[in-house]
Amino acid sequence: MSVTTLELRDVRRRRRHVFAGLLFVLLAALLYAASPMQARASTPQAAVTPQEQMQAGARAFGAGDFGEALRQWALAAGGYEAAGDAKGQALALVRGAEAELSLGRSPRALEKLQKAKTLAEQSGDAALQLAVDSGLGNAYVLTGRDAEAERLLRASVERAAQQGDAATEAKVHNNLGNLYAVQRRYAEAARSYRAALETATRAGDKSVAIRSSNNLARALIDEGRYGEAIPLLAVLADDLRRQPTSHAKAYGLISVGRLYGRLRRLNASVQPAAQWGERSHAALNDALATADAIPDARARAYALGYLGELYELAGRHDEAQQYAQQATFAAQQANAPEILYRWQWLEGRVLKAKGETDRAILAYRHSIATLRAVRADLVAGGSRTTFRESVGQVFFQLADLLLQRSATLSDPKLITQDLVDARSTVEVLKGAELQDYFQDDCVTALRARTAGIDRLAADTAALYPIVLEDRLELLLSMPDGIRRYSTPVSAATLTREIRKLRHLLEKRTTHQYLPHAEKVYDWVIRPIAADLQKANISTLVIVSDAALRTIPLGALYDGERFLVERYAVATSPGLTLTDPQPIPRGKATVMLNGLTESVQGFSPLPYVAQELETLQSLYGGTVLANRDFTIPALEKDLGDNPYRIVHIASHGQFDSDVTKTFLLTYDGKLGMNKLEQILALSRFRTEAVELLTLSACQTAAGDDRAALGLAGVAVKAGARSAVATLWTVNDPAAAALVADFYRALQDPARSKAKALQKAQLELLKDWRFRHPSYWSAFLLIGNWL
Repeated sequence: MSVTTLELRDVRRRRRHVFAGLLFVLLAALLYAASPMQARASTPQAAVTPQEQMQAGARAFGAGDFGEALRQWALAAGGYEAAGDAKGQALALVRGAEAELSLGRSPRALEKLQKAKTLAEQSGDAALQLAVDSGLGNAYVLTGRDAEAERLLRASVERAAQQGDAATEAKVHNNLGNLYAVQRRYAEAARSYRAALETATRAGDKSVAIRSSNNLARALIDEGRYGEAIPLLAVLADDLRRQPTSHAKAYGLISVGRLYGRLRRLNASVQPAAQWGERSHAALNDALATADAIPDARARAYALGYLGELYELAGRHDEAQQYAQQATFAAQQANAPEILYRWQWLEGRVLKAKGETDRAILAYRHSIATLRAVRADLVAGGSRTTFRESVGQVFFQLADLLLQRSATLSDPKLITQDLVDARSTVEVLKGAELQDYFQDDCVTALRARTAGIDRLAADTAALYPIVLEDRLELLLSMPDGIRRYSTPVSAATLTREIRKLRHLLEKRTTHQYLPHAEKVYDWVIRPIAADLQKANISTLVIVSDAALRTIPLGALYDGERFLVERYAVATSPGLTLTDPQPIPRGKATVMLNGLTESVQGFSPLPYVAQELETLQSLYGGTVLANRDFTIPALEKDLGDNPYRIVHIASHGQFDSDVTKTFLLTYDGKLGMNKLEQILALSRFRTEAVELLTLSACQTAAGDDRAALGLAGVAVKAGARSAVATLWTVNDPAAAALVADFYRALQDPARSKAKALQKAQLELLKDWRFRHPSYWSAFLLIGNWL
């Protein structure tokens, strides 16, 4: 089992191709299936023995029916297990893992391979162990576990050579090249692909030789070495056309067609762009003819869809639409939703280009409905890209269409419906982002018990920015309805300005941040300022997105005052991810935790002792400090007591990788999964923790994904709201602000948002702490009431 040429480009370029990693695993797996068993597809009539089930699975796999292949190989694994045939069971599990990978189910594939590894080691069969390890190495490549992948693949190459297994050696060289290619280690990738080509030729394995040639051409194009790649592609295309009709031929030609298409988009100067388009068209047409001859509906869908994209690129929209519709039908025939959405999306883009807005919106909605059906596999798939990078443009392009259409309507009800639909479309993406980041269904669990934040008090407004490529859209919800504003600033320009602002906000010795804070204010707040003032708004809830998550919006400056001086500001990860219910705070039970000492290489936080002492004097409660602040102690205390407020004054880090996100305890690092588990343990708790305060955490400047983790911490932890910091704040300033916040919070008539505002304004009055570095990093996330 290995990764083919068809996979590499998209493993590295998933930002532009939705679900492309899964897509090319699918193609790759089919291309690998070239073997004596890869005969003309036929449905097995009866599978009695495990051997027959293995053959039936191979036929289904070769025909692109991965679900049926998985079913047959599962039956075979069960049959071998019942017969006590460990080797047969391991081989069936390895093939089942191929099917799982082809369906985008990396965790399930790894589970099968780990089980197969145990069986192989017990059997003592060196060839079997090699097959399993090379499969594991491939799975690790696909799931981003690069260090493990390289270790296993290097060892597998050596073992295959020692055993004289040239066929396996060639496949593993190819996989190793794929790993280097996705790491952009192109020289090493090229060496591995050439080694694969040489070994496959020696072994007489034409299929692997073609794959390694294709991969080599792709790597050369990636590196910009067009002069070397182009003749190689020409030889490869001719070689493929001479091959007998097979699935390997169909998918090989698809890959060649896509590489020529890349040369056209790159406008490679070696030859005119039109010539690359012609070669791409010819290769894809040959692939289509091969798919029809097999027949293979999945390969047909790919060929038709990519032909449609060629016509789209050429501006021939009628032909592009026809191909998109045919590709959609073929994907439906193949029962392949993981590629179906691509061609529904293609038709939406083409219809938009033709000016048929209503039909385009319908096509986009179909694409998103399909994506939502397969989203769980993508989120759990361990892919090298995020859900937003992979499929975000589908959602944003639909939202853009809805917003544009709303501007052409005169009926207020229809306008409102389009604005709400645009916002809801982006909201689906936000929820999927959080689920992707935390790798669980915390979002689904929260949505089941929330009403969303459109139910607003008379003095509250909710701002929903939508960052599009060419402009910033602002949707403002107020008690009397939703309104739309548009700012003509590109996403790139907005992001650059936000990056500068974030960097300068942390520099306490300079006021260089001011012009940047004012510029971002002009784009994000000034368009809505007059309406906010007219409606006597005092609390502003902002559902930040992308780079906007990385800055404290209370620090935006209108030329005279900071935003926090005009409004109590709260943030939310999403409209449906906040439950704005007022919670009685009388006699709140508080758990206080913190570190003052230096542990595990982190600096001491001496003012934490004062912070905890002040809070205990205000609320009473338990204090776990320094040696007492351990994970087992947290588990026991939270398990025994129904705390409504949990305060943690310790170093914390939010990283783009959730596995590197943690809160520091005396005895270790508390990850998000463990935090969620601990907060849910109390046998007395019938309500969620009302407030989780993290008073010394930080996110890296410019890391939008880390800021996403911070924004979603309340959702993940199961708390109604959280107070956390974007960067580590000056110790005495943090202690003072936290104390003022908790004092203000004692007034049950004051919301959490206004309590935080009061504390920030108190710090602003102190000339020592007026710089936003001291007070603005504190964010209220989630329920602001």
